[in-house]
Amino acid sequence: MTIARQLSERLANISRRRLLIGGGVGAGLLLAWGVWPRSYRQNLLARPGEMIFNAFLKIDEAGLVTVIVPQAEMGQGVYTSLPQILADELGADWRTIAVEPAPINPLYANDFLLREQAEKNLPDMLQGVGQWTAREIAVRSEMMMTAGSSSIRGFTTRFREAGAMARTLLCMAAAERWDADWQACDTADGFVTLGAPDKAQDRLRFGELATLAASFDPPKDIPLRDPKSRPLFGTSVPRIDLPAKVDGTAQFAADIRLPNMGFASVRHPPLGGGRLHKIDRKAAQSVPDVRLLVDHPMFIAAIGETWWAADRALQLADVQWKVDQPGLNDNAITQRLKAALDEADGARVLTRGNGDDVTDNPGVYAVEYRVAPAPHAALEPMTATARYENDRMEIWMPTQSPGIARAAIARACNLDANRVTVHPMLVGGGFGRKLDHDAGVEAAILAIKAKRPIQLTWPRAQDLGQNRCRPPAIARMRAQIEPNSGIPTAWQAQIACPATSREVMERLGPGISWLIDGDAPNAFDVDGAMPPYAVPSVAIDHHPTDIGIPTSIWRGMAHSYTAFFTESFIDELAHSRQMDPMSYRMQILGGQSRLAQCLALVASYAGWQGGAMGSGQGIACHSSFGSHVAMVADVHVAEDQRIIVDRITAVVDCGQIVHPDIVRQQIEGGIIWGLATALGNAMSYDKGKAMTENLAALHLPQLANSPEIITHLIASPHPSGGVGEIAVPPVAPAIANALYAVNGHRARHLPLTD
Repeated sequence: MTIARQLSERLANISRRRLLIGGGVGAGLLLAWGVWPRSYRQNLLARPGEMIFNAFLKIDEAGLVTVIVPQAEMGQGVYTSLPQILADELGADWRTIAVEPAPINPLYANDFLLREQAEKNLPDMLQGVGQWTAREIAVRSEMMMTAGSSSIRGFTTRFREAGAMARTLLCMAAAERWDADWQACDTADGFVTLGAPDKAQDRLRFGELATLAASFDPPKDIPLRDPKSRPLFGTSVPRIDLPAKVDGTAQFAADIRLPNMGFASVRHPPLGGGRLHKIDRKAAQSVPDVRLLVDHPMFIAAIGETWWAADRALQLADVQWKVDQPGLNDNAITQRLKAALDEADGARVLTRGNGDDVTDNPGVYAVEYRVAPAPHAALEPMTATARYENDRMEIWMPTQSPGIARAAIARACNLDANRVTVHPMLVGGGFGRKLDHDAGVEAAILAIKAKRPIQLTWPRAQDLGQNRCRPPAIARMRAQIEPNSGIPTAWQAQIACPATSREVMERLGPGISWLIDGDAPNAFDVDGAMPPYAVPSVAIDHHPTDIGIPTSIWRGMAHSYTAFFTESFIDELAHSRQMDPMSYRMQILGGQSRLAQCLALVASYAGWQGGAMGSGQGIACHSSFGSHVAMVADVHVAEDQRIIVDRITAVVDCGQIVHPDIVRQQIEGGIIWGLATALGNAMSYDKGKAMTENLAALHLPQLANSPEIITHLIASPHPSGGVGEIAVPPVAPAIANALYAVNGHRARHLPLTD
């Protein structure tokens, strides 16, 4: 089915009411407030004395300001940065801010993600209708999703408008008390003032005005603050989620305790597919406190009075599966990728200029790079707690997509979605893995079977063994080099990797896969492969490959491997012409002024020595998610041949910065993540099964062997870009390029220790 036909079918069934909701949320304040809160007020609960102002904000009579956040808090600080944006526009005292996770509601749909994909994947002639349809489908499917560094980019406007709307109502209430013009009022530090806050004639606390203010209708025109009068923006206010995480009172899904709750562990067939071959039920049931064994086509579970008892029962049961693809192993995966490049013509998904100017003459430089599957390896394994009573299901789970999880649980349990309540919990590491809802579905099924609340936690071996990894990929890179200048005049990247975008869309459920055209190659799967350099002729081909196991998006998404291909290749081109890799990049960056500034600054801050042999320095840069990063890695090789990264210097231009400390934390965390994929161990498969069963096997970085990290943030006037993903892509190529500067060894495989 073509994309155009899919669009026309979607458009035929969109109601006027849904159009108003979808258009209002994304298009402007007036229309949004025109359809809300009357239609959706009941979706939020208010305590006695607490007033609902809009979908994102409640204020109580004591002055407590509760901000409703639809994005999952995974440690990235979204429970602080989004409330900070709203509080700034509202004029609140930061000490009075609280956070509440949003209930599932179309008003919280992350339409930004689908609109961004529409922009990347649809032809120009369909951009207008595609953007409109993307927004509408996101709203209709209640697609509340935390992914793709979209929280700040997708919700800043909505949170500013929500704060401005409440500020206006508070000013109107105060003006009525004072018999004044509400436009002469302002807010600051939790007070409404008559006149400018620093010259106020009178002032009233938010709490004193909350009841009256909530009874007003907002005016047609609601002004946003001038940037100069937003004192919280760009400051590192105290994180809201941090105190509870430090003192242990923060609740994750595995902390939930319900009356009469049982605990469950689980075993699954291999990811490549399999059938139950053997199970010792008698041994399993011999474990004290084990109450029930549950057979399901997709899993075997044990339920006990403790999780230890349930998991011990499955250990003794010695569950064995007959795999569908017994020959699947690391080498077989690599061979499938190579075969896709050798035997099939890939689809051209990205082009600049002619795209076919790379020939087979002697002036062509050609190399091949490979990346292995990489797990998410979150500290928190897949888990969920479920309670089924009175034909209603409640689920407590870490999820990056609560609306989609609710729909999946409802389908699995044959329930109406309105009878399923998902409580989104703090997420102990998501990175794309918790877009999937396996544990929530399984916990719900087990709660119905056991007729009691059930808390399911996957053991670590299952969490890794069932992990839908960052896809492996092979890239064949070719460049036509101008003989005199050494500058590439044509560039071609042929990339074989799974059609991960289609896999993810299909797993997440019906209604959101309209952007993916069947089995066709997709630009999403090679996102970031278009080089930032001013090469006049560029062609990027995607060769979709079935590797026998499912894959998923990962921190950095496709950029995590396309940046390795591009930045390793450009480094090779520079060294092949005996040119300084930094100067070579600067010479051909063309109009990429923000990335060029990052490169120039990182060279200065890191004491760049020109990439000379023996310097142990490597450089890389990349643009993604609206942000730009350049890095220099300082590396040496120990006597036992271990690669030691001594220092990584990063310069980041991510546009306007809401919370500088959170940005630094995300950059540092992304660098450690990139270090793990560069120097750690990949997922390994043999005879159809995952051989990696614990975190120790991944050889993750430890504090003792982590490098010094130096981060510089550029003060930028541009709109805020993403920060959660952007530091990951340049790390591996910077280290690989540094390794070449140590001993002349060019590492073209990830992990670099392969």
